[in-house]
Amino acid sequence: MRSPSLTRALPLLELGGLLLVALLCLLFHLRQPSRMPAEADYRALVEQLRAEGRPGDAVLLFPWWTERARLFVPPELPVYGYLGSDHDDLSAHPRVWVLGQPELPRSDEAAFLKDFLPERRALGETRHAGTLTLALYENGRYRPRRFVATESVDRARVYLEEPGGARQACRFDGKAHRCPGPPHLYVAPEWHEIFYEPRRCLWMHAPGGAQRLVTELDGVPGGVDLRLEGGIIFEFAHMKEARLTTAYLGVDDAATGDNLLEVAIAPGREGVQSAQVRLPEGPPRTVKVWVRSENPDRRQVCLDVLALEPAVGTRR
Repeated sequence: MRSPSLTRALPLLELGGLLLVALLCLLFHLRQPSRMPAEADYRALVEQLRAEGRPGDAVLLFPWWTERARLFVPPELPVYGYLGSDHDDLSAHPRVWVLGQPELPRSDEAAFLKDFLPERRALGETRHAGTLTLALYENGRYRPRRFVATESVDRARVYLEEPGGARQACRFDGKAHRCPGPPHLYVAPEWHEIFYEPRRCLWMHAPGGAQRLVTELDGVPGGVDLRLEGGIIFEFAHMKEARLTTAYLGVDDAATGDNLLEVAIAPGREGVQSAQVRLPEGPPRTVKVWVRSENPDRRQVCLDVLALEPAVGTRR
């Protein structure tokens, strides 16, 4: 049984607890301005980016959620910052600038560097402006591109293909290859999000049934790694309803009909899925990039096909 004195003291204890929380919150907010960079700090480091940046460079935000920096970075430099970007290979970029705010609460610079540093080498000293830091790294995970589907799709041949081989051509209107049927049946490079990661990829929505949507591309070189990357966009990936069906993504050799790559994305499977094969040396080939799903509902696919040279870090 609770004593009368304890009963009388409880409101005072609760009030004391609330006052302590209020004081801690006030202290947190009073300290925040000293940890936040001023506009002049951004502009000072951006001037260095303008002076020393090269074509192909990228900027990585640390922590990933410090989005205000995007307002100041030169538009010609792509900026990466999303949940999980600390692990991104950034393999399209030979050099990476890390624009950081290590003094922010819970930034955990040590954890960031543990994920970021492998196969990377600092180039020069870290620059400081207020609470901002800017450091340049050589990216040993860089993989030169010899072919990129999103950059070649304007010259593609796109069609709907039946299992027996019959085709219905899709008309190119200068921006997209539009197919017979509902308006979502088209192929075009677009920006979409796959499990928080913004990607420029080919929108290719499965037509349904056994029919395939096919993008036929010329000029894929030999002696490279051919890589297929894709996934279900936005919130549709995590859905596991019984009526949903697996989406299949693939790449075939157009001349022989051989399947080179295939990825199956079952309902509920999130993130970018990939497959890779080494192509033998030889003349450029034509490939058929395709998607299909028995029930196309909630199977909004975005993908890319890349011909990659080995990572620079493996060639030393």
